[in-house]
Amino acid sequence: MEANELIERVRRIEIKARGLSSNLFAGQYHSAFKGRGMAFSEVREYQYGDDVRDIDWNVTARMSKPYIKVFEEEREMTVMLMVDVSASLDFGTVRQMKKEMETEIAATLAFSAIQNNDKIGVIFFSDRIEKFIPPKKGKKHILYIIRELLDFKPESRRTDVKMAIEYLTNVLKKRCTAFVLSDFIDKNDFTDALTIANRKHDVVAIQVYDRRVAELPDVGLMKVRDAETGHEQYIDTSSKALRIAHREWWLEKQERMNIAFTKSRVDSVSIRTDEDYVKALLALFAKRR
Repeated sequence: MEANELIERVRRIEIKARGLSSNLFAGQYHSAFKGRGMAFSEVREYQYGDDVRDIDWNVTARMSKPYIKVFEEEREMTVMLMVDVSASLDFGTVRQMKKEMETEIAATLAFSAIQNNDKIGVIFFSDRIEKFIPPKKGKKHILYIIRELLDFKPESRRTDVKMAIEYLTNVLKKRCTAFVLSDFIDKNDFTDALTIANRKHDVVAIQVYDRRVAELPDVGLMKVRDAETGHEQYIDTSSKALRIAHREWWLEKQERMNIAFTKSRVDSVSIRTDEDYVKALLALFAKRR
């Protein structure tokens, strides 16, 4: 991508994502994704009704009267965007490519995080870890992330969600909120990896898919190509049996994916490329409050 074109696309994404995170997601993001817990704030004199378990015995001994520790929510979080950059994301038949919607969602979440004073980092993955951007704060960091989302070129075309989730568990020592953005077209079972990761972190799955992957159109003979393997073949979409078989494959795949999310207790949302992802994200936020 030419430098001027990239700058223009970064600017368009920034304007849209920042507007959404400011006007629509203010408050919803904050209440849906809590901080790490309660952090010590100060001590004050004991008052009737206070929990005696909060008494600070060292201060109490010095002052000769009871004092308690006061805690407040530790709001600052670390947010990790886990972005699938495998070749299957380079597909779209209606409004936009899966990769384009994935980029917009990631940028919107990044601006929402930064407005809540959270650190934000990114893991680009295929069937390997393509790039790790450590969590930081600030607009300059956000714009760097958006540039990478728009212009990153992966080395591999395949997908391995399990490997990426295991990497998150191993590399992030402190608790974080991790958004996994993918089409989840993966033959491997990632249930156990998700379960382990979600015990340590707060993992949220966002599936982006195209309606033509879910249901074949009746348009006669069609040449199709597997984006990840490069295999090409002709299929006769006028065959009702073929369309039914494809639909059943899709439904079975979705069922396996949703079972994995349920077993691992990971909140999830599926968004089609011709749908409004804003409504889907707001519904996800509301479900978590």
